[in-house]
Amino acid sequence: MIVPMKKISLVVLEKEKREAAKKLRRLGAVHLETLHGGGEELTALRDACAKTENAASVLAEYQSEKDAAPDHSLNTAQIAAKTDEIIACAERKKQCREQIAQNQAELERFAKWGAFDPAALDALAEKGVYLSLYEISAAAYRTLPESLDTIFVSGDKSQARFLLVRVGSRVRPDELPPEACAVPNPRLSTKALEAEIAALNTEIGRIDKRLQGEATYTQAFGWHRKQLLGDIEFENVCSGMNAETAGSETLAWLIGYVPQSDAEALCSEAKQEGWALSLGEPAEDDPVPTKLKNNRLVSLIYPLTDFLETVPGYREYDISGWFLLFFCIFFGMLFGDAGYGLFLSLIAAGGITRYSLKGKAAPAVLKLLLLLGISNTAWGAATCSWFGVDASKLPALLQSISVPLISNATAARSHELEEAVSQNLQVVCFSLALLHLSVAHIKGIIRCVTAHSLKALSELGSIAMLAGMYCVVLSVVVSSVRFPLLSGGYLKIVLCLIVGGFIFNFAFANYEGNIAKSIIASLQNIISVILGLANVFSDIMSYIRLWAVGLAGASISSTVNAMAGPLLGNFLIFLGIIVLVFGHGINIILNVLSVLVHGVRLNTLEFSSHLGVSWSGIAYKPFSETAIKQ
Repeated sequence: MIVPMKKISLVVLEKEKREAAKKLRRLGAVHLETLHGGGEELTALRDACAKTENAASVLAEYQSEKDAAPDHSLNTAQIAAKTDEIIACAERKKQCREQIAQNQAELERFAKWGAFDPAALDALAEKGVYLSLYEISAAAYRTLPESLDTIFVSGDKSQARFLLVRVGSRVRPDELPPEACAVPNPRLSTKALEAEIAALNTEIGRIDKRLQGEATYTQAFGWHRKQLLGDIEFENVCSGMNAETAGSETLAWLIGYVPQSDAEALCSEAKQEGWALSLGEPAEDDPVPTKLKNNRLVSLIYPLTDFLETVPGYREYDISGWFLLFFCIFFGMLFGDAGYGLFLSLIAAGGITRYSLKGKAAPAVLKLLLLLGISNTAWGAATCSWFGVDASKLPALLQSISVPLISNATAARSHELEEAVSQNLQVVCFSLALLHLSVAHIKGIIRCVTAHSLKALSELGSIAMLAGMYCVVLSVVVSSVRFPLLSGGYLKIVLCLIVGGFIFNFAFANYEGNIAKSIIASLQNIISVILGLANVFSDIMSYIRLWAVGLAGASISSTVNAMAGPLLGNFLIFLGIIVLVFGHGINIILNVLSVLVHGVRLNTLEFSSHLGVSWSGIAYKPFSETAIKQ
């Protein structure tokens, strides 16, 4: 459920706002509207936090398992000092690498010139003898005028490298062809460049060793960063409060939202501290945050919705329970393999057991994975799908526990039965579509009836259109023989459902107390209303992905088995095992991605659009203590 909220306005004396903010944060129940603070202190805190994040990211590269335990042996001042040292070390390491790259580039540039020392050329230049490096095509070098004094250094079929000797003048001779390219001298001799690279690598080694030692404080830096984030939040609130002078006093105030269940505690705190507090219902256009509260089972979906960052609006529906129920069903159908389901269940059960042995509560994500694994196993067992093995070769027990109407064991008996099973699976997908989308409109009917609104008839019309389109889809997509759309009685029922549903939806979709105005509003958006009927068809069709994606996964499993099978019966058995593990591992990963794309979509798009959930909500984030104490 979505927790009811109260809007608050809190007014305190300007001189007492910091103390009031501390007590408000300690209460930890008020979600504040966005504040934009400023000032030197806030800027300094943000800079310190950025530097700490930078230092922590540097140390993360050197962290090992032995550094996993938190080390809070440093105080704030020591961490700040180490932050500067670590950043300086990282910057110096970066400079060393850049210099090494430059030196290596120079060495590569002079690799074909041999050992070279520019100091020797400088010494000759002091005596009036100037040597310059040039490159030219081999053919052009052979045609250089004899008046040019050159020393050939090296060359190949295409290019020649030579020294041009000039006495008393640095000016390029006119006889030298324009295509002769002057080669700039290196910064140092090739020997010195190599020595500098070695020295820089040694320095990098010393820096790495030092940073490796500092990595033991990685957790302390994480703690310090969280403390700084808390300080930033606090300073942003204090400096961002609105202020106004009233008589001889300056008042500061802020606006926020508090769960109705925590309103009494806030009132008591305000009365005790002498704050001016206004408490009321949020307006329609207020940015009210959404706080969800559900039982332990329904809360298992939170890791997924948190990952997706999907939050319903405050005045929308909380579909957490329905999301969990249908996502589990979709997960099982999209994975579609009992073997994979057992594998996932064992991983989850192992993780939960490990936490239990340590006396800790297992993360919700492991419990969710266990639930999804069980769902996958159940569906795979029902369809007789076990690691992509041919159903006819599976043990009789596994075949017997499957559901004949949708079982691969049934499909393996004949081509006709295979086609019938495929059609049955499609019927299951479309039936799920009808059920899933009808639930959305039933919830709409309940809300409208509660509000005594005739808009409930529009929701009823939508259900009728869904039922009519469901019949059309079964005939058009599954089988016109099993579901004959054109037979007299059947066609009349379908037309009554679709036309009648459309009329109800057209007349009452925009109902706000006046049917005439509702009809006029629908006429003004007639194209959207007509397209809405087409969307009903496409939304039901969208659920065919449950069958198609599951079929694709089963095909990949079967292909992997076919590739590994011949290898398992001879001396290449180890290669066969590798093919099996790698192939099925890739298939599991692809199935996970399929679930995230398709299973989530059916809940957050098709179902949500019929329910009117736009996922435009603001997550409830109370102003509370966030720093980890040392």
